[in-house]
Amino acid sequence: MNLTLRVWRQAGADAPGRFETYPAEGIPPEASFLEMLDIVNERLERNGAEPIAFDHDCREGICGSCGVMIDGVPHGPQLGTATCQLHMRRFDEGDTVVVEPWRAAGFPVVRDLMVDRSAFDRIIEAGGYISVSTGSAPDANEIPVPKDAADAAMDAAACIGCGACVAACPNSAAQLFTAAKLVHLNLLPQGQAERDRRTVAMVDTMESFFGSCTNHGECETACPKGISIDTIALMNRDYLKARLSDRRLLGRS
Repeated sequence: MNLTLRVWRQAGADAPGRFETYPAEGIPPEASFLEMLDIVNERLERNGAEPIAFDHDCREGICGSCGVMIDGVPHGPQLGTATCQLHMRRFDEGDTVVVEPWRAAGFPVVRDLMVDRSAFDRIIEAGGYISVSTGSAPDANEIPVPKDAADAAMDAAACIGCGACVAACPNSAAQLFTAAKLVHLNLLPQGQAERDRRTVAMVDTMESFFGSCTNHGECETACPKGISIDTIALMNRDYLKARLSDRRLLGRS
């Protein structure tokens, strides 16, 4: 396959950025998008040019580090797929493909296609921990968990923290990410002791970095793991309950 890439190049967070055009020739259709970038970078290095900087790690759709905007779509044209799992056969011969970093104030550009997603780490850190017994392993049926709750918690836990939800949202909101991280703990019996404190801390931290959700629904569409915006409703419910509980406790003191 022969394609043309228009890639965002930026030397650092405070440097001006620009698009540069590169040929991507002789690309195997079975190559992943990241493997295509590897091929282009090898050719750039052979010619003494600076390679394109981009994040990657597992290349198996697990770590969430590989996300970029491809033709204006987070992770590219194939829904339910991380950038590392996107294959070049999804493109047509002669296509011009535009590649950009996530565009969000909460994700400042580090270099080229790399962004700083440490704001997600701050949200998770704010959640703290859950209380669990550190004694001997309990019997499998000692803590009953309703099947619906277990399934919903597992679905939410599938979040890989890639940031596609933020990149897709017109408001650069991180509600889907934060909700996924909250719901998979808040639905299970082991997560109840810190439920209110965890919810308030994580939501308040989120709002200090990202915009507000106005129910566009783009986040759900862009999520490579198909996490439902229903998790946002559950998070909002828990946040409201926690705040009302705080007010009641303050009223008694």
